[in-house]
Amino acid sequence: MITPIELVIFDCDGVLVDSEHIAVRVHAAVGAELGWPLTEDDVMERFIGRSALSNGEQIAARLGADTAAAWQRRFDELHHEAVDRDLVAVDGIHEALDEIALPVCVASSGSHEKMRHTLGRTSLYERFDGRIFSATQVAHGKPAPDLFLYAARQLGVEPAACVVVEDSKYGVQAARAAGMRAFGYAGGLTPAAWLEGPGTVVLEDMRKLPRLLTEAREGVGSGPVRQTALEGRT
Repeated sequence: MITPIELVIFDCDGVLVDSEHIAVRVHAAVGAELGWPLTEDDVMERFIGRSALSNGEQIAARLGADTAAAWQRRFDELHHEAVDRDLVAVDGIHEALDEIALPVCVASSGSHEKMRHTLGRTSLYERFDGRIFSATQVAHGKPAPDLFLYAARQLGVEPAACVVVEDSKYGVQAARAAGMRAFGYAGGLTPAAWLEGPGTVVLEDMRKLPRLLTEAREGVGSGPVRQTALEGRT
């Protein structure tokens, strides 16, 4: 029997705000400055979807703790500037949220300060105010399930009654580890193949999310839902 959906948990970067292009570009630029040349594909593979703490540990292991700290400071500076200049909401997310009647929240690898900035710049903060959770509040970031479980616990919802909307492979892995269903958004940088897996529906148009949630609530089989979600792919 399928547990009814009681909560939709949204990642932030790449799901609500179209920031992954910015983050990838900035990480690559900072790496070039500080002695670790990275392609955009390298950044996607290593950093996107993980917390700043996890990324810092990777950088420190290669370049040392002092350089990792300098990397974070430089990243924050350049990212803030680029967000103010270039950031927009993910295409279709405002329309999708207008149609979703279920309770929603945000659970992101980013800090609260970063989310106030990015969600504020895209007129999304008010939609989630009071229901925003950060990896800084838990012991282990994605792909560990801690953040999603924390969000569900804070809102009094059992994991099986939650669905997660994610755009990174680490995010969908965390959702599965938490015992939650996942919707993998492949309309941005992440290849659809990175998101596919058990209990996961992949979609490329955020405007389809309300209908897919309705189908999931009504127990439509995962095969038909997945075909609908990916129709029109080239």
